[in-house]
Amino acid sequence: MSKSAVVFLADGCEPLEVVAPTDVLRRGGVEVVLASIEDDLTIRAAHGVTLVADAPLSALDLTGFALAVAPGGSVGVDNLGKSARVMAELTRRMEAGESVAAICAGPMLLARAGLLNGRAATCYPSCEEGWPAGVYQADAAVCVDGNLITATGPGAALPFGIQLLRTLAGDEAADAVAADMLMK
Repeated sequence: MSKSAVVFLADGCEPLEVVAPTDVLRRGGVEVVLASIEDDLTIRAAHGVTLVADAPLSALDLTGFALAVAPGGSVGVDNLGKSARVMAELTRRMEAGESVAAICAGPMLLARAGLLNGRAATCYPSCEEGWPAGVYQADAAVCVDGNLITATGPGAALPFGIQLLRTLAGDEAADAVAADMLMK
């Protein structure tokens, strides 16, 4: 698998949780495809921000990506959860041990699908309601548990992106991009 990531986009997503990790990954040489769950590439993100996806999800072979990312935003997560393809891909990846990342309310998708049992994860505070005991890591801005990377919310979007880059491209690439972004 190449150094590549797909970021699932739906109306209502949190724009900072899309743009910051995407920027970090692209600076680090990772191919990132922003995939709209609809055929329309225009995404009406939260806070009146408009994003433009690279491709509709329906046109992509998701097995070629090294990482799949679910951004947060409560409305965006609700919309992502309505996509059978997103949910099937998250389930497939988790069961196969392939890399999955989710930030803010995004980990709720994994919880709803029963994919967090026996795992460690974090999310936006209060989004962990109903999670299995012991999963929620309240003190972690970014949490890595094997193939699963989760983060708390917009304020963790850059460290989340750095961790995604570290996972895909290694410490040297992640440290170089962090230094360029003055993240010490």
